[in-house]
Amino acid sequence: MPQIYVDADACPVKPEILKVAERHGLEVTLVANSGLRPSRDPMVKIVIVSASFDAADDWIAERAGTNDIVITADVPLAVRCVARGALVTGPTGRVFDESNIGMASAMRDLGQHLRETGESKGYNAAFSPRDRSSFLETLDRLCRRAKAAS
Repeated sequence: MPQIYVDADACPVKPEILKVAERHGLEVTLVANSGLRPSRDPMVKIVIVSASFDAADDWIAERAGTNDIVITADVPLAVRCVARGALVTGPTGRVFDESNIGMASAMRDLGQHLRETGESKGYNAAFSPRDRSSFLETLDRLCRRAKAAS
């Protein structure tokens, strides 16, 4: 059965993930560098990793496999998980797959370069109700896809 792995430190859609996962009967693993509120739900696991750089990403990338679902806004983690066959989405509902992960990685690198050189301030758009709605739709679709493939 596929699992859902969440890069949970700054994830704005944790309640939505738990709701969709419960509806589909999928186990959720929330991975973070800092404490999260414990869950009494036996289908929800919380993993606290060290505070070292990319510890949560490494933990997820080592475990996510074919048809597991990974939720992250971190493009380098998305690259690693797509390579392992996972279904990956960001918290705004943006899907990362073989057809777009190269461009997403290149754009991330370009944005980082522009911020480092002072050409861009790097402000992110505010998370909107439309983003939340798009995420819910995407996660539901990915859950159905993952279950059908297993």
